[in-house]
Amino acid sequence: MKTLDLFFRVVKQDLFLLVCGVFLIVVVSLAFVGIYFTGYTYDQITDASLLPPSYAHWFGTDVNGHDLLTRTLYGAQISLFVAAMGTIVSLTVGVTYGMISGYAGGRVDNLMMRVVEIIYSLPTLVLVIVLVTTLDGPVASLLKSTGLTLFPPRLVLIVLFLGLTEWLTMARIIRGQVLVLKEQAFVQASSALGQSHPRILWQHLLPNLSGLIVIYLTLTIPAIMLDESFMSFLGVGVPAPLASWGTLVSDAASLINPIKLYWWMLIFPGGLMTLTLLALNFLGDGLRDALDPRVRK
Repeated sequence: MKTLDLFFRVVKQDLFLLVCGVFLIVVVSLAFVGIYFTGYTYDQITDASLLPPSYAHWFGTDVNGHDLLTRTLYGAQISLFVAAMGTIVSLTVGVTYGMISGYAGGRVDNLMMRVVEIIYSLPTLVLVIVLVTTLDGPVASLLKSTGLTLFPPRLVLIVLFLGLTEWLTMARIIRGQVLVLKEQAFVQASSALGQSHPRILWQHLLPNLSGLIVIYLTLTIPAIMLDESFMSFLGVGVPAPLASWGTLVSDAASLINPIKLYWWMLIFPGGLMTLTLLALNFLGDGLRDALDPRVRK
């Protein structure tokens, strides 16, 4: 609660950060609420193909006659969902791994950090693409046989594997902080009183890491969003008729030619994605300042 109070205090004092926060709230509201007031559905096909922005279609239409405003807002839903769920996976794995490694120390810490370094050396995004394309069919068959068809299998795989590739930095940062915190008097006192190791980790160390975790949260969301957009741009992202900002930009790129420029296909989804990523990064900087005692002084 103290962390949030400090953050809001910094945001209120900085007009630019306030604008970024309001912008993100507007984007999320439009994506999850405003999309129902556009008059179209994300997969509705019309006869109006590649029309420029007009009163009937504020963002124009795409090659299939979809209303681009609706598709852009729906793409925001998918991109934000993938980023949020992937970040939860990343934080869960990274925080747990880093805390255990730093608290255990010695040979256990050395072994766990060597594993992190080995994974760091791998081309993780290429590995994610290979795993998603390889497991898409088998996972789809498995989910269909069990009746679990709420989310497309490829979307589940993208969330899972992107989350499992973004935890490495968080694990190293948390491990370093735990190495310092476990030597503090309150941890030594808890150990002397006979408290169990899990209790010391989750009741004493974790609360002291909350500020660092929240900061990394704001950095992981745009990172995963960019990775998902890149995969969708390459054609291995969310499956049709679903759309993310990456697939919309990919569709626009396929129409680029020297004869006619369908500028609205690229400007609206690409511009909204860029502004959202910038707003997230600027808010992350503001949150870091809010939690940095030297800046607060």
